[in-house]
Amino acid sequence: MRKKTIERNLKKALLENGAFARALFEFELEEHIEGYTQSRHNDHDDYFFAVTEHTNDVAMLLIDDKDHLYINEDARAMLQKLWGKAYAGNIRKMIPGMASELDRGYLFIAGVKVGDPKQFKKVK
Repeated sequence: MRKKTIERNLKKALLENGAFARALFEFELEEHIEGYTQSRHNDHDDYFFAVTEHTNDVAMLLIDDKDHLYINEDARAMLQKLWGKAYAGNIRKMIPGMASELDRGYLFIAGVKVGDPKQFKKVK
């Protein structure tokens, strides 16, 4: 039952432009910024984001390719910009996995690599 509540809270924040909680960011994500930045570098990710949920509040962090930090609504806006039209579909697909991780007591983290479109072949 808790997982469904988490999913609902994530949908509200990530898909319905709901509010984020600054205090939750400070409590659960802020202390990991240095480690997340290092992880992004080690894994050669183009950007990295983390999401957490607690007691119906949601917080988010995004670190871009220049190590700029985006927090909560700014992180959501940047991820929307990076993913463009694919944002809503990607988030819908990711929310069940996010909720599972959060329900098990973990933070949801994702490093993202952007592929070169020239390397992809068209399928006929």
